Amino acid sequence: MARTEYYDDPGAPEPNSLVVAASAVVVDGEGRILLQRRADSGLWALPGGGMERGDSLPGAAVREVAEETGLQVEITGLVGTYTDPRHVIAYSDGEVRRQFNVCFTARVVGGVLGGSEESTEVRFVAVDELSGLPMHHTQRLRIAHFLEHRAEPYLG
Repeated sequence: MARTEYYDDPGAPEPNSLVVAASAVVVDGEGRILLQRRADSGLWALPGGGMERGDSLPGAAVREVAEETGLQVEITGLVGTYTDPRHVIAYSDGEVRRQFNVCFTARVVGGVLGGSEESTEVRFVAVDELSGLPMHHTQRLRIAHFLEHRAEPYLG
């Protein structure tokens, strides 16, 4: 299923769903950030996805990281909340979502790095390589907030 992200675009379709989602910034021992290249858009992104009925929000982040990367993580902190109504995601099945995302920090506690059907590539990326990757600016914002080492989480 294809995915198109819009931001502050007057031509964006009107949302027909609201999805609660979680993502995680996972860093390895060399300070590289875990990213996946999404199969549905071709863009690089933090691992994450929609919360399921049986999930807690941190649990959703842990589950999504495992599903998308093969790594088991534990949550260590909070980067921020991302609720900007100007960000709309349209899927080829007709769903047009407004997404409420909570972005956590996490550390690897097990597993083996590998991809899934949701990604074409999964790897740890050095911070100085980030600017060269195709990535939606909402993902860059989360990473930038993480890299700022804020005393308080971003609330937006």
